Amino acid sequence: MRTVISKGLLAATSVAAVIAGVGVAARYAPSPAEASPSASTSPLSDDRIADVAEAVVNSVVNVSTTREVDSGPWASDPFFNDPRSPFYQAPDERKASSLGSGVIVTAQGRILTNAHVVQGADDIKVTLSDGTEFDAKLIGTDPRADIAVLQLKGDLPRLKPLPFADSNKLRLGETVLAIGDPFGVGQAVTMGIVSAKGRASVGIEDYEDFIQTDAAINPGNSGGALVNLRGELVGINTAILSRSGGYQGIGFAIPSNMAKPIMDMLVKDGKVTRGYLGVNITRVTRDLASKHKLPATQGVLITDVVENGPAARGGLRSGDVVIAVDGAPMTDPGQFRNLVAMKGAGKPVELGVLRAKGRDQVRVILGELPDEKTMQRMQRQRQQRQQRDDDGN
Repeated sequence: MRTVISKGLLAATSVAAVIAGVGVAARYAPSPAEASPSASTSPLSDDRIADVAEAVVNSVVNVSTTREVDSGPWASDPFFNDPRSPFYQAPDERKASSLGSGVIVTAQGRILTNAHVVQGADDIKVTLSDGTEFDAKLIGTDPRADIAVLQLKGDLPRLKPLPFADSNKLRLGETVLAIGDPFGVGQAVTMGIVSAKGRASVGIEDYEDFIQTDAAINPGNSGGALVNLRGELVGINTAILSRSGGYQGIGFAIPSNMAKPIMDMLVKDGKVTRGYLGVNITRVTRDLASKHKLPATQGVLITDVVENGPAARGGLRSGDVVIAVDGAPMTDPGQFRNLVAMKGAGKPVELGVLRAKGRDQVRVILGELPDEKTMQRMQRQRQQRQQRDDDGN
């Protein structure tokens, strides 16, 4: 189960079984259901909830994986490696398994799930609601946002994909249903509300914009669907916040407006290309503004600018406070990172910046986000330069 306990991230694994549990904008065309005013204005009732649940439950599948395990007593102990030993285990017996959920998003068998559900998998199988099992091919993963795309193999029956909703239109308190395959027992539906939106600094993924819900999410629900009462996909369930390791009323889902463009990039290019500004940032607080005499008490502070990076070329400076991106107010560093990343490489971005002499508009052409190894190397180089500067003073 992907569970956040206080500030830590736990993953429960074993050789016999790994239950991958509950665990990141594009143009949007409204579905016919959303265009109908009656779909959003009809009163909430048990019948309406039941109708939606029955309509969407067959669009959620079980995802099971197996992978060969390289760790364990057999890794270095000849008693397990020697075929003559009574304790010998053949390679095909050294398997770990994982259970999760997925969502059918096309009639041709495309499945959207979490990256951690299929991480390291040698074999992926998808079981439909009627018990039919299919092999699945991994199209691509984006671990930074915890999204993966699968494609069912073979002769497929008639599938019922879930339509995507515009998750930006979700309202606080709106009723949602969480559908998944908890503990591998089969499809199950729970109900709750949208508790919060735009949770961008939870610390679970590199890129976050979570929908928070109190709909019960349990081990095995990772990759399952969060739907509205129009029967549309608003999010992919991915994590819970808990001090006990079990469900405590705080669950997180990757919004559809984040999941869909990532899926489209994985299908098209096999990878996700994010925009890159080349800065270090932190949230502006009143204390920080007072201590450093900043020109604003809220916003996103640029603490460092990468030499020769996109931000440096565009004229951003350390000490600038970004208060808007393309006209949208900006107060949270996670929100800022997400927006820049999803703009994409080569795209222009207009930043509203506060400086000592007043407000400026800074236009930057974004670069392409480097891979993690390159980012780590750049970070080490910045630290070394900073150390040299400190030594020189």
